[in-house]
Amino acid sequence: MARVTDQDLDPATMRKQYRSQIVDEESLADDPMRQFARWFQQAADAQVFEPNAMIVSTATADGRPSSRTVLLKQFGERGFVFFTNYASRKGRELDENPHIALLFPWHPIARQVVVTGTAARVGRDETAAYFRSRPHGSQLGAWASEQSTVIGSRAELDRRYAELAARYPEGEQVPVPPQWGGYRVTPDEVEFWQGHENRLHDRLRYVLDADKWRIERLCP
Repeated sequence: MARVTDQDLDPATMRKQYRSQIVDEESLADDPMRQFARWFQQAADAQVFEPNAMIVSTATADGRPSSRTVLLKQFGERGFVFFTNYASRKGRELDENPHIALLFPWHPIARQVVVTGTAARVGRDETAAYFRSRPHGSQLGAWASEQSTVIGSRAELDRRYAELAARYPEGEQVPVPPQWGGYRVTPDEVEFWQGHENRLHDRLRYVLDADKWRIERLCP
């Protein structure tokens, strides 16, 4: 296959030597959510840009995958929560196939966290509580955008938004869109990856086994 990139931008020549502290099993928390909280705080302390940005991967019933970047909005003992339009591509795929993967790519600190599990919609009360906390413009945007559907032009999207802004001016309560809400991802595996020299990375994976978490090390 012929190369299509310029010599100076050849991805095969792009390398970075990672230098980090070794992560051993003894240093990890007993459960992955506590360990995630530690690393999430450290990513924020290191001023990683949007440490709550995660790649969300879903698939159709027949296994055709798709991915996109979404912002994590809550996490805790019950899992990871994000919000979206239920009629979007990811929403339709989750209706067909609840299996999901999340990837937190914290490149500046040579770390990533990979979560696999299943997603289920959160309750409408939880969705409404988060929706009310969003900026007014974001609330209008949730109504204006029929996410993942084809639209004729940017002007059409802007027109929808302007009409909504006139109907619900700043300070007036915007109703929660019925097609918009949250998903909670319940993990069954969580992998913590730390980059190291010579590509000898640390990969520590929590696996749910009979309602208990066990930790195993993977080859890099």
